[in-house]
Amino acid sequence: MDLSTLRDRNPDHFDKAAALRFLALDAVKAANSGHTGMPMGMADVATVLFQRHLKFDAAAPDWPDRDRFILSAGHGSMLLYGLLHLTGYEDMTLEQIRDFRQWGSRTAGHPEYGHAKGIETTTGPLGQGLANSVGFAIAEESLRARFGAKVVDHRTYVIAGDGCLMEGVSQEAIALAGHLRLGRLIVFFDDNGITIDGKVSLADSTDQKARFAASGWHVQDCDGHDPEAIDTAIRAAQDDPRPSMIACRTHIALGTAAQDTAKGHGALTDDQLIADTRDAYGWGHAPFDIPAEIKSAWEDIGRRGAETRAAWEERLADLSDNRRALFQRVQAGEAPKKLAATIRALKKQISETAPKVATRKSSEMVLEVVNPIMPETLGGSADLTGSNNTLTSDLGKFTAEDRKGRYIHYGIREHGMAAAMNGMALHGGVRPYGGTFMCFTDYARPAMRLSALMGIAPVYVMTHDSIGLGEDGPTHQPVEHLAMLRATPNTYVFRPADTVETAEAWELALTRSDAPAVLALTRQGVPTVRTAHKQKNLSAQGAYVLADADGKRQAVLLATGSEVSVAMAARDLLHSEGIGTRVVSMPCWELFEDQDESYRRKVLPAGPVRVAVEAGVRLGWDRWLYGERGRRDKGGFVGMEGFGASAPAETLYEKFGITAEAVAERVKSLL
Repeated sequence: MDLSTLRDRNPDHFDKAAALRFLALDAVKAANSGHTGMPMGMADVATVLFQRHLKFDAAAPDWPDRDRFILSAGHGSMLLYGLLHLTGYEDMTLEQIRDFRQWGSRTAGHPEYGHAKGIETTTGPLGQGLANSVGFAIAEESLRARFGAKVVDHRTYVIAGDGCLMEGVSQEAIALAGHLRLGRLIVFFDDNGITIDGKVSLADSTDQKARFAASGWHVQDCDGHDPEAIDTAIRAAQDDPRPSMIACRTHIALGTAAQDTAKGHGALTDDQLIADTRDAYGWGHAPFDIPAEIKSAWEDIGRRGAETRAAWEERLADLSDNRRALFQRVQAGEAPKKLAATIRALKKQISETAPKVATRKSSEMVLEVVNPIMPETLGGSADLTGSNNTLTSDLGKFTAEDRKGRYIHYGIREHGMAAAMNGMALHGGVRPYGGTFMCFTDYARPAMRLSALMGIAPVYVMTHDSIGLGEDGPTHQPVEHLAMLRATPNTYVFRPADTVETAEAWELALTRSDAPAVLALTRQGVPTVRTAHKQKNLSAQGAYVLADADGKRQAVLLATGSEVSVAMAARDLLHSEGIGTRVVSMPCWELFEDQDESYRRKVLPAGPVRVAVEAGVRLGWDRWLYGERGRRDKGGFVGMEGFGASAPAETLYEKFGITAEAVAERVKSLL
């Protein structure tokens, strides 16, 4: 549908959509940076969605039962910012629109969760929003099964572009959504045929509609500039029990001289082009000037959900006190009060019985006592359930037939799993955790980075954390991954030494909501090193003195995970030679960094030789060896210098020199 026809047939719609288009055009021009084409191309779809279908109340942006709108094609961020401003979100002022892409503004180049209400997730890395949406839809289904449709009954809508659908994570996401029949998920495909390099046909000839259909989706197409056709397609999607994809045929940078070209994708800032576009639309208003009647009409849309929200609040109040309190607790992301006592009881039992088990098994032992008291946990694994030990007896399976189950079989889709977990955490009301082999954090990494960037708290259960996994060899043995994860801001990496530290790590992971946690867990059995029960969560300090020197302290051994027991054995060897040795367990560097200087000085005093032992690369350890009052001539490292090999774990530790004897010799060489 061309501009003149659209204006003649639907003048009210035309004006509302034009307001979105010109806010985008003006903001990109003012910033001299951004992406004009997508907001101009998808303004009609967004207008129909917000005006006729989206359940929301701009005055209550955190309403738990609102529909979610996700702009997966995050480069078109001005479409979202324009919608939030026009519908009356309090923190999306016109000044914020004017300050698009400027320091300190809420209107970042790509939408960032937490910058403004109504931004449901951080997008920009293409495909992530689409993959997040699967988690949003899973969370909605799970909560509706638990609390009933009177309290949880909403949809998730997504705008995705060609780039989102070319990214590999999109196939992981749509396959999972189709398999689980997530019928509350509706995706609008901005089918404009253009990417940065030119026509999509330069690089891709995929029949996207056939791909979605093959994955179990309900598929339609429509003219993305015809409001009635868009509305009809949305209604059909809402009526179908499958997830839906609507291929919206659109023109990128509609109505500009750059329409249907690669140039239209980016920043349209030419004065003549902008003047000509104003003429084409009959938009005679100054930059950022939205006529009062159009702004008022949009604000009415923003208020449309107020009555629905008020009725929902009454239904929530009708729940029993216990169910309402549970709903409010899980929505707030608060752990139950009994969690601490539950963890303490398990720690006491373990300290007394001192089992030798792999920390992946330790994690399962923790989950066996935690999952029954935290009904909000949603667990899962990327086809490694028996290896990751992530399934406990009480969970049941989340399937297309059973939404009350709390365990998700993600299949071999590590990236899709991590992105879906982000969506669940963002939705609220559930606590996602998921497992794979630690080496395959490589597959999940883009979504894990976004967990940290957004400040949300999924728990990544990463087992088989070193050469200790043995015969599977170097393809599966992580050596650089701990360093990579520790280098990521706002990520808490736990490598527990035994079941007690594993329990403490889980408690810490489940009681914070502002950062993801990674649990690096062993395949091989490790002895219990915490044999004296302490009520205090020692891992909360990041590092602590596990065993001090007998007599004069001459050496400090620093270790994590499975190598803590190696350090303890080295301590015995050194003590037998009269060399007083302290062992410091460092389950979480990030938490140790958070401690005050006096505590860190107490754990790592000046003077003694320091040797660190970890079955990974050295990168990062020099901070603790040479910083924090250490000395370069008094520090050493025992660990990996390259990739691993295929052999039994015991052989690998011996051949790579990660032994108590090697640690003791390294200490003596530095004395």
